[in-house]
Amino acid sequence: MAIVITLSKAGIKNIEPSVAFAIQAVMIIILSWSVVAFQGNLGTIAKIDKRTWIYLIVAGLVTCLSSLFSFHALKIGDASRTGSLDKVSLVFSILFAVLFLKEKINWQIIVGALLMVGGAVLIAVARKST
Repeated sequence: MAIVITLSKAGIKNIEPSVAFAIQAVMIIILSWSVVAFQGNLGTIAKIDKRTWIYLIVAGLVTCLSSLFSFHALKIGDASRTGSLDKVSLVFSILFAVLFLKEKINWQIIVGALLMVGGAVLIAVARKST
C-alpha cells in the first residue's frame, strides 16, 4: 500500500483527485474481473444470494467514498500524514469486527490498536521539516 500512496500522490499533482481515482478505479475493475475470469469463477456470480449482494454493494459504495476522500486529502496534504491517518481505519475494523461480527480480541490486539492510533496522532501533529 505504501507504493500506492506514493504513486497516487505523484499522479494527482496536476489533476483533480476524483479524476485520478476514476482512472485507478477503471484499472481495478479491469484487473479484478480479469482475475475472476482467469480463475474460472464467472459462473459463481449467479449463485450469489441477495443478502450477499447487498453487503458487497454497500461495501463497494463505502470503499469508493473512502477512496475519494483519501485522494482529496492526498491532494492537499503530505503523503506521510494522509497515509498514516488512513491506516487508523484498521482500528475501526477491529471495533466493527467485535461489535457486528462478534469476533473475540485479546490484549495484543488492543495494544496494537492503541499503538496504531498513537502513531497516527504523532505523525499527524508532527511539524513539517524545513
